[in-house]
Amino acid sequence: MSGIKNPPVFFNQHELSLRWSISGRTLERWRYERSGPNYVRIGGRVLYRISEIEEYERQGDEFLS
Repeated sequence: MSGIKNPPVFFNQHELSLRWSISGRTLERWRYERSGPNYVRIGGRVLYRISEIEEYERQGDEFLS
């Protein structure tokens, strides 16, 4: 099977809020303010790619310190 890659892995808002020990409302506010990690909407659901989350963590945002 050539050319087939693993599908991207996502966290939903609840999973990300648990990972970072923050409120889901904080993530909602960040989306409204267009800050925080990148996200996608699929079928009305907000999802965060794990690769985007890890990149955001590597950038060392001040809230993660």
